Amino acid sequence: MLDWLLSQFDTFDYFILVLLGIGLVFFHYRMNNTGTNYNAPKSTPVAPTRTERDTSFISKMKAEGRQVLIIYGSQTGTAEELSGRLAKDFHRYKQKATVLDPEEMEVDDLARLPEVDGILVILCMATYGEGDPTDNAQQLYEFIKNTEADLKGVRYAVFGLGNKTYEHYNEVGKVFDTRLEELGAERAYQLGLGDDDANLEEDFMRWREAFLPHVAQVYGWDLDLDAEAQRQYRLELLPADGPTTLFKGEYGRLGAFEKQRPPFDLKNPYLATIQENRELHTEKSDRSCRHISLELEGSRIRYETGDHVAIFPTNDTNLVEVVLERLDVDPEQAFRLINTDEDSSKRNPFPCPTTVRTAVTHYVDICSPLKSHVLKALSEACSDENEKERLKLLGTPSEEGLKEYAQYIARGRRSLVDVLRAFPSCRPSFDYLLELLPRLQARYYSIASSPKYVDAQIHVTAVVTEYDLTDEHDTRHIKGVCTNWLKTRAAKQTVPIFVRKSQMRLPYKPTTPVILIGPGTGFAPFRGFIQERQFHKDQGKEIGPLMLFFGCRDPEKDFIYRDELEKYKADNVVTDLNVAFSRIPNQPKVYVQHLMWEKREEIWAILSKDANVYVCGDARNMAKDVQACLLRIIREVGGLEEEAATKFFKDLERQRRYQADVWS
Repeated sequence: MLDWLLSQFDTFDYFILVLLGIGLVFFHYRMNNTGTNYNAPKSTPVAPTRTERDTSFISKMKAEGRQVLIIYGSQTGTAEELSGRLAKDFHRYKQKATVLDPEEMEVDDLARLPEVDGILVILCMATYGEGDPTDNAQQLYEFIKNTEADLKGVRYAVFGLGNKTYEHYNEVGKVFDTRLEELGAERAYQLGLGDDDANLEEDFMRWREAFLPHVAQVYGWDLDLDAEAQRQYRLELLPADGPTTLFKGEYGRLGAFEKQRPPFDLKNPYLATIQENRELHTEKSDRSCRHISLELEGSRIRYETGDHVAIFPTNDTNLVEVVLERLDVDPEQAFRLINTDEDSSKRNPFPCPTTVRTAVTHYVDICSPLKSHVLKALSEACSDENEKERLKLLGTPSEEGLKEYAQYIARGRRSLVDVLRAFPSCRPSFDYLLELLPRLQARYYSIASSPKYVDAQIHVTAVVTEYDLTDEHDTRHIKGVCTNWLKTRAAKQTVPIFVRKSQMRLPYKPTTPVILIGPGTGFAPFRGFIQERQFHKDQGKEIGPLMLFFGCRDPEKDFIYRDELEKYKADNVVTDLNVAFSRIPNQPKVYVQHLMWEKREEIWAILSKDANVYVCGDARNMAKDVQACLLRIIREVGGLEEEAATKFFKDLERQRRYQADVWS
């Protein structure tokens, strides 16, 4: 037996046995010669105590003698930009403001605000979706709602950014304003409410012009006229043939697009390869709607049906050239802009170092309506006196200036490119212009696919924004930055993306009835919902009724995904397909709410039990009309009085049985 056992070992096995033997001998020697009992309980040595360094923003403000703290909740960059402008305003009163992104702070530190003597806290808070905080402010929002911290001795002011087409207009700003007072803080100035559906810039300017002198008087700050001309960033030119590595369009890390590393987010987007980019409208349509399929293979990106994909666009090369031609600098000049406030957490206004061309192409917004402070700066760059006075007026917060701004800039949607064309003597310095312009932001789209149905892909459905706008001055061709850029991207090319979670979800049980209401590209998330129901059916599971109310203009022009929908109907995945057409020649306009009323009995039959309702699309008209129609069905078909019908609908919202993903 021993001979057989030894025959099973080779030379390597003997080598391992020898090593184990040596180890046992060493272990025995250590036990008997060091007096150590290796089976005895081990005690943890106590490290020498030392005072931990306090790196909170509270300690920094105290150490630097700062009184002003500005916190922003921003989804598209506007609140962040307004916060930066306010910080510059306070510099005119010889006050260094600390500007904070809530994601870069410990929210519990807010309870320590009274430690800063005479602190003034300004919150620029955007409301996103249906009364929700922005992604970067979610933790701060929950903290403020639930904390019992004592904030006596703190002064504050809130400016909210919202849109009146939404039901919960400026909800987040209102919550912050109310809760801070409840916690003992003193309101330094009245709540400001900006309406993006009207003229948010005018709302901000009116609030700012009254707010700043008021708090300056309260604190006894004097206006420093010399500080008006001081810059926030200093320019450093770099040699073209120098050793410095330049940003070429990346958003957070040099070389991030060459060496992709998860996780992928706002500061580290993933370069997704386009698998397909096709037209959804027919040749008879004078508009364009694109179906874009993006590859996720190997990215580790995960999403759920109903989530959003963010896409970072690139500015139109023709418009970039218009701007570059007006700047007195070589477009390939390498440079960096460095914050003059060395203690600021924001060292650069955008990824630096880079070239002028890259900055104008990838990092700054040259197509949105210009803000008043940019117009004021551009006026100083005009050699023609008439042009200088005109731009100065447009940037002045007087009644006349605000009226002219609303008419010429806001309603006329005049961008930097438009202003440069209209004011030919304006030749701004490139570094100051780049300092003032807002960042080019990612655009968000409802994902039009289900990860259970399509493998490692994200589908996007996007109408290309393009139209003419005429006023008494001229006619301009307006083009959406992202959709027109996407239209030009071919298969195998890449786009920077990341996924943002949504609150809109299908019921957990696939048998739960659902009512989907989404005209136009509002159908996008519902395509993913239908794909998910198809997946469950393919797995042999029972699926519940699915009523779809879709709308477009003309079946011969813009009935997107028509073949797919008709197949889903034939397969009984979509159990009730209703399509409204609003632009068929010589026929009355029919919208989704009209078809809903026609199907009111069927809707109430499942809504009164356990059906879930989903609405996606235009917030200004469609969503309100759909909600009004639902309330009418609840009253007239369900037989409920006005108050009871309203309560029934509110219960649907509270139970997440009525969910909306709308935009204006």
